[in-house]
Amino acid sequence: MRIYNNFLEEFKNNQLGYSAIAIIGQSCLGSVAAMMILKSEVSKFVLLSELFLVTIICMLFNAAVLAQLSTKVTFNLLILSVLFCSVLIGIHLL
Repeated sequence: MRIYNNFLEEFKNNQLGYSAIAIIGQSCLGSVAAMMILKSEVSKFVLLSELFLVTIICMLFNAAVLAQLSTKVTFNLLILSVLFCSVLIGIHLL
């Protein structure tokens, strides 16, 4: 929890800069996750469900930044987006 609080405090201090960098980074990560999903050989239902979730979760963070939501909400959505996309990339690499 201490690491989380340190990162959150750092994000608060430089929210504008970190948000701009994070939008680029997590959008690229979301694009890689979408590509991995589309290249996989799973059923159409699973493919479309995963693609929908990746798109929505990445868009949530982008919307939080644009709507200037609280720093904690924005930071938590960034963590959720990065973890979700990373897990899906890992699953589809296996």
